[in-house]
Amino acid sequence: MKVLEQVRFDDKGLIPAIAQDFETEEILMFAWMNQESLSLTIKKKQAVYYSRSRKKLWFKGEKSGHTQFVKAIYIDCDCDVILLKVEQIGGIACHTGRKSCFFQKLDKDNWVNVSKVLKDPKAIYG
Repeated sequence: MKVLEQVRFDDKGLIPAIAQDFETEEILMFAWMNQESLSLTIKKKQAVYYSRSRKKLWFKGEKSGHTQFVKAIYIDCDCDVILLKVEQIGGIACHTGRKSCFFQKLDKDNWVNVSKVLKDPKAIYG
């Protein structure tokens, strides 16, 4: 795939990927992609990431059902960060059961939870 030749993967073969809600523009999550996961994401129009901890492809929603359908793919000016504009199925992107992984806001010298759990993770993952 010719477009992949322009992508600057790091020395581990990875590139940071940000998922953003295509309607609200809220940042939902951050993950990593490798060449295979980016290629699959482009072909399937569904978010596929690379799990560094599991060392394997991670099809977003494979366990939770909270799939991300890709509406558009952007790359930054240095070609080393991917932005996915997605439709988040089920309204939950975070494994904690929240809409976004970015739910902790710095307030003086404390991190404060600013969004509620939409679904108990035990109910999602068992």
